[in-house]
Amino acid sequence: MQRRTFLTATIGSILTGGIGWQAGAHASNIVRQTNVYQDGTKTYHKYIGSDLAFGTTMSITLLHHDQRQAELALQDAFAQAKKIDALMSIYSESSQVYQLNRDGKLAHPDAHLLTVLAETQRMSHLSKGAFDITVQPLWLAYTQAKETGRIPNEAELKRAKGLVDWHDLEITAQQLRLKRSGMSITLNGIAQGYAVDLALAAVQQRGVVDALLDTGEFISAGNKSAAHPWLVGIQDPRNAAALTTALKMDGRSVATSGDYATTFTPDFVHHHIFDPATGDSPLELASVTVAAPTGLEADGLSTALFVMGHQKAIQLAAQLPHVDVLIISKQGTIWTTPGLRLS
Repeated sequence: MQRRTFLTATIGSILTGGIGWQAGAHASNIVRQTNVYQDGTKTYHKYIGSDLAFGTTMSITLLHHDQRQAELALQDAFAQAKKIDALMSIYSESSQVYQLNRDGKLAHPDAHLLTVLAETQRMSHLSKGAFDITVQPLWLAYTQAKETGRIPNEAELKRAKGLVDWHDLEITAQQLRLKRSGMSITLNGIAQGYAVDLALAAVQQRGVVDALLDTGEFISAGNKSAAHPWLVGIQDPRNAAALTTALKMDGRSVATSGDYATTFTPDFVHHHIFDPATGDSPLELASVTVAAPTGLEADGLSTALFVMGHQKAIQLAAQLPHVDVLIISKQGTIWTTPGLRLS
């Protein structure tokens, strides 16, 4: 899976307190910062680990007084995230999503896959079809056309769009089935959010209270020190080296969908987020950031709301418990809801 979200955990002054680590390092290469704070007789250290999944580098930062438990927490969390990547990748021949796309059906789907698919169905209902995991044929049409330096022609788009309809994915505990030949799905817009939920649960099972996790989506627990919350920077959609703002994490998950992640034209008109109704990319927005109770919900909503546009997005967010959004238009206009804790 290619990384779809581009939040920046401003490593250095915000995330690591000045302790560096090399991108691409693995969980066995753990950096420890000494004496973050003292709690009675216990001295809490900061541990930072990284590993590879979803086509990117995952990172986890946590505070703990027991080095062995901290190391095990990191290992467990990365194992959970990598399990979801292996199960839901559209590229790995051993993944269940790959097998479904190849064969048009899949017997005995994994319980994790069924959980994610149930959420995709909910997202499609909530967004009136703006969120649709069967848009994979559109992705294929655009990537194939890009190889020859163009975008798909009208006939190619019509053919791909004719294979997009979330209603035509049949889901039961015994079998998944794509009802039309040539259909395919992608969970790139939601799997990383689910992975971060499982990774956080694994960390907490090791007794860790304070952690910030990044699998391409962010989730936090506790604080980065005794008195300061975790901070996550939101990328400026037109300047990869700049931040629009930073969010104070409050235990919710944060996900961003942006038109800059994968582009098919340099003007950001055609990119990796597709509107199922048109077969092309939505024209209004540059990025949507969502804070929600789970990574699964935040990840799915960031895509759905991007497609819906800012007015419908804000209306839907207002109906959902503990959901807030930060939306940026292609012209740079910013809309936010009141529950975001901006730094």
